[in-house]
Formats: sequence, structure tokens, C-alpha cells
Amino acid sequence: MQTIWGPLFRRRRIRWRRERVATSDGDFVDLDWADSSRAGAPLLLVLHGLEGSSSSHYVVGLAGQALARGWRAVTLNFRSCSGELNRLRSFYHSGHTADLDEVVGMLVQREPGLRIGAVGVSLGGNVLLKWLGECEGDVPGAVVGAAAISVPFDLARCAEALDRGFNRLVYTANFLGTMRDKVRLKAARDPGLREIVDVPLALRARTFTEYDRAVTAPLNGFADERDYWTRASSAPYLRRIQRPTLLVNALDDPIVPPGALPDPATLPSWIRAEFVGYGGHAAFLEGRWPWRVESWAERRAVEFLAALATAEDGSPAGTVC
Repeated sequence: MQTIWGPLFRRRRIRWRRERVATSDGDFVDLDWADSSRAGAPLLLVLHGLEGSSSSHYVVGLAGQALARGWRAVTLNFRSCSGELNRLRSFYHSGHTADLDEVVGMLVQREPGLRIGAVGVSLGGNVLLKWLGECEGDVPGAVVGAAAISVPFDLARCAEALDRGFNRLVYTANFLGTMRDKVRLKAARDPGLREIVDVPLALRARTFTEYDRAVTAPLNGFADERDYWTRASSAPYLRRIQRPTLLVNALDDPIVPPGALPDPATLPSWIRAEFVGYGGHAAFLEGRWPWRVESWAERRAVEFLAALATAEDGSPAGTVC
């Protein structure tokens, strides 16, 4: 119920300002900005989930939390998620961190003194955590901390959960519907795609196993779907993260089973794991049901990052409060 409620009933909208960013490989990503009137305000960088965008209910909720604090917010729409197909054959995927790296570098270079709090939801959280672990101590100092909500830390376990029963009929069918449409459009635009991708299998795919075997793995240099799941999962990178980080997941998440969660005892002291009994996927509802309801995880994430971004004297903070 919590997982389904957000997409169906959260209707708040934000007026975004779009910026197109050319990537170094000849493609592009679209950034959507929500500006505050406060000069030099901290920036909340939001990464959405699978087939999401800046219009996703949790992105709007996070941006609203930031604006209420006088912050600015920007959403990185992954390739093909901003309403327009990207130029290259490959799409985004759970382990693709190059665009995030380029965008952060651009933001830091463009605005000296910038303070960034980064938050990722679901797939976006996996991308964020993997990037932090890959960079280790080389994460730009402007990134004061990170929060990740409903992360699929172990992609193989999550794919297995999505590919059976109710999850397959509801969640997987919903995701794969738009993913198959994008493959169809790209194949029509670029007949050479069929030399790499098993387009017939992709168009009839009803599980992530079938789709990732047909599309994600061959387009991105993975041996097969299991090689992709293993190499793109964020779990192995957690102990390499060197920024204060908050992890929020629910044990009743239908997409991320408890067995996919890391053991908090194995994490560095600056990574705070808040794994709660109830909350669903990207939901975590609080308030008066059914209409006056918000997400406490979104509020918690911005509170966590705000404590890092601003010390009592207004200067950047560097430790978890």
C-alpha cells in the first residue's frame, strides 16, 4: 500500500528550469533546477529511480523539502528519462556513474564555494553510493554528504524478487513497459542496434532477467545479466565511501528484500543505516491517511544533509552531527 500510494496520489508539482548538459562521449543529460531566492544557498542534488525523472513523486517531495529550507534543488535526469531519447545506443543503468561524475565536476567548477548534499532514491541511490565508493577520497569537497533511500544494494537479489509473483505482475510489468518502448524507438532510429541487442527478446521481455540479458548487458560490455548485476551493485563499494552517508530502507520493501541489505555492523562509522520495519519502496509515509500524507524519509534525508552543509556559524560542516 505504501509503495503504490505515492505514484497514485501524490500530485504536487514543481516548476523546473531545464539545462541540457553535453557529456564527454557525445551524448547529453538534462538537469532540472528548482531555484530559491537565497544567494549562495546549498544545493540538493537528486538522483531518481528506475524509469523515473524530475516529475517522480519522491523527487518533487525532496525538492520541496530543500526549497522549504531556502536551498536550491537540481535533478539529474538519467539518459532517456527526461522525455527525449538520448543520442547513443546505450541507456542509463544501475551502475553507470560517469554522468554523475561529470555533472558534479561541472557544478563545482562553475560555482566555487558550492555546498552539495546528494540524495538518491532506488536506482539513483545505487548510482550515488557506487560513485562515492569508486571515488573514495577524491569526491569533491563541495559534496558534504549523501543520503540514499530504498537502495537495491544487491541487484541479483532484487531482480529475483521482481521476477516472480505479484512483483512481476505489477512492478516489473510497469517498469518494462516503458523500457521496451525505448528499445523499440531506438531500433527504429538505428537499425544497427540489432547487431548488438537481441531486439525480439527485449520486446517480449517480461522479466528483468530477460531484459538485462538482451539489452543492458550487451550494450554496456557485460558478459551477461549476472555479470551486470554483480558489477553494478553498490554493496561492494560501501566500505570505500569516505563521506557522511545516510541509508534508509524498509524491511517490508517489495523490491529490495531484507537479504539484499548490508550488515550495518560492517559499515564505516560515518555511514548511518536506518533500516526500519515498515515503509515500502520509496514511500515511508507519515501524516493523516489518506490525503495529508508525506514521506518521513525525504524529510530525514534533507535534515541529515542540512546538518552537514551548515554549521552553527554558517560554514561548511565536515562531520555527521
